[in-house]
Amino acid sequence: MNSEVQSGSKKEISILIISIFIAGLCSIVYELLISTASSYFLGDSVKQFSITIGLYMAAMGIGSYISRLIKKNLLSKFIAVEILLGFLGGMSVPILYFCYAYTDFYSLYMVIVILAIGILIGLEIPLLTRIMERYYTLKINISTVLSIDYLGALIATLLFPFILLPFLGTFKSALFFGLINMGIGFLNLWCFRDVLNVGRRRLYGIASIAVSVSLLLIFLSAPLFLKQWSNSLYEDRIIFSQQTKYQKIILTKNKADLRLFLDGNLQFSSIDEYRYHEALVHIPFGFAENQTHVLLLGGGDGLAIREMLKYPDVKTITVVDIDPEITRISNENRHLRQMNQGSLLDARVTVIHEDAFVFLKDVQQKFDVIIADLPDPNNVSLARLYSQTFYQLVGARLKPKGVFLTQATSPYFSKKSFWCINTTIDAAGLKTYPYHVYIPSFGDWGFVLGSRNDLDPKTIEIEVPTQYLEEDILESLFAFSKDLLDEDTAPSTLDKPVILSYYLKGWKYWN
Repeated sequence: MNSEVQSGSKKEISILIISIFIAGLCSIVYELLISTASSYFLGDSVKQFSITIGLYMAAMGIGSYISRLIKKNLLSKFIAVEILLGFLGGMSVPILYFCYAYTDFYSLYMVIVILAIGILIGLEIPLLTRIMERYYTLKINISTVLSIDYLGALIATLLFPFILLPFLGTFKSALFFGLINMGIGFLNLWCFRDVLNVGRRRLYGIASIAVSVSLLLIFLSAPLFLKQWSNSLYEDRIIFSQQTKYQKIILTKNKADLRLFLDGNLQFSSIDEYRYHEALVHIPFGFAENQTHVLLLGGGDGLAIREMLKYPDVKTITVVDIDPEITRISNENRHLRQMNQGSLLDARVTVIHEDAFVFLKDVQQKFDVIIADLPDPNNVSLARLYSQTFYQLVGARLKPKGVFLTQATSPYFSKKSFWCINTTIDAAGLKTYPYHVYIPSFGDWGFVLGSRNDLDPKTIEIEVPTQYLEEDILESLFAFSKDLLDEDTAPSTLDKPVILSYYLKGWKYWN
């Protein structure tokens, strides 16, 4: 029996049960935060979550094994673990942010952080279980500890996507839960103060206060740190920054050059965005027999809509963008509104904030032109928007003589992912017509047209004003030099999203 606890009480039991619950809560939150941060920085969320979970579980096993070496002073050892865990857990994401921006060893530091936190968490439950032996029989003790720990884990998984990530973000969430971990240490230090010797009580008290004050100061100064951190990643001055439920939105400006970044990925530069959006809109519109009813998947910045509204035959444009903050910012930010010419406010435009896959599955309307201006397939969630099933849904929503177009990343920087998109659209039952355009901010950029009908680039006509496209160059856009040809790719499916591995492998060197 643990000699530190001389007599049981309801208060002591309550404190220990609260400690078990918070331990389960914090352990899952740290795991989710590290996985999410690594997914932001390195891409491939499945790989990052798998690595984090695997290392985390292994480290917890090591911690549990180490706990058997602790023979006495269980309560004081548990308080020490909470102080260390509060500091390391709270600083986990700030450390990763720093390593990503200022070192070349992010993955190494990530592994070290995961192992250190995992070992400490592995120590928690065995120590608490042994401390609780005074109050319960073994059977009741184990079932009580594990059920409360699992309940804490459940609450964590619900808090993370609905509250923590959208309202605090990863950086502040880690610090917040580090402070909660410190709260457990304080609570046990206060409750069991009479059974700890004076020297240890004083040491833990000073350490707890020092760690808590440090975490609190960093939490309060987080906006300043994040601003400086963001500035270190972007060449130009940041004029707008917001973490939404879905992504991190950054606007930078350098003289006349306005740039939009989503999760660190450049979406456009005002210097040459017209090249991208003219190629995105006017080529499929030039092939389409009608441009009456148009569906735009993505494109919440309004720039593609600006080009579409040049056509007098357009009656409706349905825009499906999952993030309402993008369209709000594009309407309210004067720089973006000037660029898109207030296109989102046009009476012909209807904006729907929904996942593009879900929208296509549920909608019954058919469209003359469907354009997918979606982010690159750099994670599993986005890869499904480049799958055979997705393109089959697109085909089902096209009118018989309708035209579909998707942006298709770079045929130079990520050749296999470009041709995989082409192969996948073909496998979905549409004839494909790939083409590419040089855009200084992006390099050589690709697009893939899809239609049930035969299309001839020689017949395309563009009868609206443009800055870049003209009929003399249109046919050349459909020609590829032999170093860009690589059609030996498998179609990407929901079950096997090969587009993701093609994309990450292609961009690995260039990023």
